[in-house]
Amino acid sequence: MRNKALALIERYYAAFNAGDMNSFLDLLTDDVIHDINQGGRETGKPAFRAFMDRMNRNYREQLVDMVIMANDAGDHAAAEFVVLGEYLVTDEGLPEANGQKYRLPAGAFFDIRDGKVARITNYYNLEDWVRQVA
Repeated sequence: MRNKALALIERYYAAFNAGDMNSFLDLLTDDVIHDINQGGRETGKPAFRAFMDRMNRNYREQLVDMVIMANDAGDHAAAEFVVLGEYLVTDEGLPEANGQKYRLPAGAFFDIRDGKVARITNYYNLEDWVRQVA
């Protein structure tokens, strides 16, 4: 089961990096839980789609130096990576965007159910990101 979890998260990030939002969202359960970095919790694929629409409008990102781990049961996984990004459009409550580039270490934790991502929790240092784009 561990290998299936690793493969799922690899597909998840490959779809993200390719900008293939349909494939990306197909890897989520309908009731996916999304814990937003230093923010709230959203539930459901429509909320996650809206979040990703905003992210894709405001930022251009590629994830590199990916390390993926999973437990033996295959129901929990984690990833550590570096976000290479460009801040395209000002996001509400954040500094003004003018194409600033950033490099940000990040991580994510996953619950997996029935071969899909049922929860994703992302972590990165928001103060570091603000310093890089301010």
